[in-house]
Amino acid sequence: MYTSYYLCRYDFPYANKAIADEFHFTKGDISTILSCQFIAYGCGQIINGLLTDRIGGKNAMLIGAAGTVAMSAAFGAASFWGQLWLFALLWGINGYAQSFGAPGFIKINSAWFSEKERGTFAGIFGCMINLGRVLANNLLPALLAGFTFLGMWQVAPQHWRWLFWIPAMVATVVAAVLVFTVKDTPEECGYRNLFAGEADHADPDIHGRLGTVFWQVVSNPIVWVMALAYATTGAVRQSIDQWFPRFFQEVHHLDMTGAKFQWLGFLIPFAASVGSLLSGWISDRFFHSRRAPVAAIIYFAQIVVTLAATRVTTVNWALAFFVLIAFTVNSTHSLLGPAAAMDIGGRKMAAFASGVIDAFQYFGAALAIKGLGWVLDHWGWDFYFYYQIPFGVLGGLLMYSISRRKSLKKGAK
Repeated sequence: MYTSYYLCRYDFPYANKAIADEFHFTKGDISTILSCQFIAYGCGQIINGLLTDRIGGKNAMLIGAAGTVAMSAAFGAASFWGQLWLFALLWGINGYAQSFGAPGFIKINSAWFSEKERGTFAGIFGCMINLGRVLANNLLPALLAGFTFLGMWQVAPQHWRWLFWIPAMVATVVAAVLVFTVKDTPEECGYRNLFAGEADHADPDIHGRLGTVFWQVVSNPIVWVMALAYATTGAVRQSIDQWFPRFFQEVHHLDMTGAKFQWLGFLIPFAASVGSLLSGWISDRFFHSRRAPVAAIIYFAQIVVTLAATRVTTVNWALAFFVLIAFTVNSTHSLLGPAAAMDIGGRKMAAFASGVIDAFQYFGAALAIKGLGWVLDHWGWDFYFYYQIPFGVLGGLLMYSISRRKSLKKGAK
């Protein structure tokens, strides 16, 4: 289900240039659409994370699926009016609907995984995200090139509206399967005492009281350190994910259906998946499930890689450095979002802990993307990588500040 969520979110980067060309939008205008999505998504994570801890993960994911399907369909149809404010409004509502997904997914899996397995699960979570990106990166450029449906219905090239309508159809089918196959807890499937002796699993009831959940999470200072670090991750991650197709179209003049672009579309999510899995496993296996020291190391590696990318001029080296940045930024994404949130909240409060932390990823992304749009309009692509470096510095310092802690729970050290 979460893979199909991402298919309904990562369709925009491929329509970016086609929308701008058709309606004469500047890069700043496109950034406005994206920022509306990120702000709505961030606010929704906080609200819906708290709600998800009350209603359960499965219900939350189904509500979000209905919303993102409706908004994806409406976004394609709204193109016939061509108004910037309407695009921004609909993509913002889509962001809010999408914000049910991560808390719902994390809520379900906090009940199904041991405390000692959550870093590894976070890597699996990252793979689900990146599977959606693999599908987007390979399916959507082909749709943009034009296709024939059932041998009769010819869709012309650059008919970018289908990039929103077909993912909506896919998400609808997956949601129907989810209704009949997914259970919120092992207990609902008849399993008992799977994780005997673990404090997070002592109470089989996953439904937290709203007031208690709210206070326990927001009064934990570690949550806010994680949230600020996650804002820096979001800034770089979305600067890469939302703009890499247009970067290669305008700087290196790549055709999105060409071999190099197709390889890039595969390698970015593949490297992101490897980073997610490897960082989570390392934190479980060698750091006793401590996320901060691993994240600090990765942030500092990201700085080095991004600095090196500023010196790149050839298309092949540019391809390589985009893959390397995707590896680093998605490693911290999986560590600080799902893994740390489950460590902090347990099965009763994981959704809200995730919602608060993940919200700041998108608040950071909203500010960064708006600033990046201005930089690209006024200074050009030469400053693209330089713009990302300060975020890595801040993220690394924040994680280093808590790297000696053995637990992220409130009151622990």
